[in-house]
Amino acid sequence: MSARFEVLDWTETRMGVISLRRRTEPSLNVDVYEVKLGDEFLMSSLFTVAEVELARRGLAQVVDADIDVVVGGLGLGYTAQAALGDPRVRSLVVVEALEEVIGWHQRALLPDTAELASDTRVRLHQGDFFEMAASDVGFDPQTPGRQFHAVLLDIDHTPRHVLHPSHSAFYTPAGLKKLARHLHAGGVFALWSDDPPDPAFEAVLAEIFDRSAASVVQFANPLTGGYSTNTVYVAR
Repeated sequence: MSARFEVLDWTETRMGVISLRRRTEPSLNVDVYEVKLGDEFLMSSLFTVAEVELARRGLAQVVDADIDVVVGGLGLGYTAQAALGDPRVRSLVVVEALEEVIGWHQRALLPDTAELASDTRVRLHQGDFFEMAASDVGFDPQTPGRQFHAVLLDIDHTPRHVLHPSHSAFYTPAGLKKLARHLHAGGVFALWSDDPPDPAFEAVLAEIFDRSAASVVQFANPLTGGYSTNTVYVAR
């Protein structure tokens, strides 16, 4: 077991100070990796079930045999890693706004996802997911207009609780219509949220996609002994 607490990286960004911390959780005797933006906790290696389920449930709806995937938001890497567990994935573009977060993975600071950056199927791209979704170029500047079989999004807390006001336009019918241009016919869009299912956002998805559903992901909270819930939206 390493030192009880360590700040592995700390950087001032346009969105505020982002930090990666490792601490020992005494009640479990395990190392926990946490990301903070300012004073706000973004993610923890203790709670990764929903990130994994985002990839699993999203890709389960893709019918193609060989698939190209976009993950919006790198974070600790669990969504991207789970996507790579699907043997049909032949390429994965991970769009991350902060170069510093990409650097964590290139420097192998996160043991659970240490092999992510070296996987030959993966390209870690520094960019604004929301700007790319709204653009004609899309998610692969090397191939403008390229379409994908699935887009998995794990950036904001919820469609209403966003990390930056500029993200809000994405969660409207106009924003999702622009995203849909970057999907193959029948392609899948999946989104993580830490709120219960939101009927208003479900209605927005139904305007743009033929089929959509919100499912609750329940997982054990090792700190309280109880359970927590998140939501995964899947649309195609």
